Amino acid sequence: MTLHTDYALRMLIYLATRLDRVCTVNEVAEACKLPCNHCLTVVQILRDLGFIDTTHGHAGGIQLARPPGEIGLGTLVRAIEETSSLGEFIHNQGRPCSTARTRHLKNLLHEALAAFLAVLDKYTLADIVTNRSILDPFLGIDTTVKLEKGAQKWRRDQR
Repeated sequence: MTLHTDYALRMLIYLATRLDRVCTVNEVAEACKLPCNHCLTVVQILRDLGFIDTTHGHAGGIQLARPPGEIGLGTLVRAIEETSSLGEFIHNQGRPCSTARTRHLKNLLHEALAAFLAVLDKYTLADIVTNRSILDPFLGIDTTVKLEKGAQKWRRDQR
């Protein structure tokens, strides 16, 4: 995965624990221990892909554009990785491979990527947010109070 994908996952997980409010980019960057300038780039990508909403102005910030249960991890990773050099390497932009070895390597990478994404397709952002044993070590931040409110709000919205 690229850094953008890693940062996007962490930022979305953080936002999913704060469903009750708009968060600033600085807050998310600080909580997730990410460089703010990279977060700004990722915010633009996530907004353009429809994963988050952004609001400008004094009370502005970012928030999820849809419930965590509607954000598939495989879909998210595919969308962000398509803009990366890994996607270009694997897809090779339709150019033929020059040697049999290169074709074989490309086939292996396609197979590995397909298996990786197939596992991610089984899960949504909600699966991570509601599983504390995954969430706490992944984020490395304290989400105890806000997570309870955010997860409960999401569960109520799903009924």
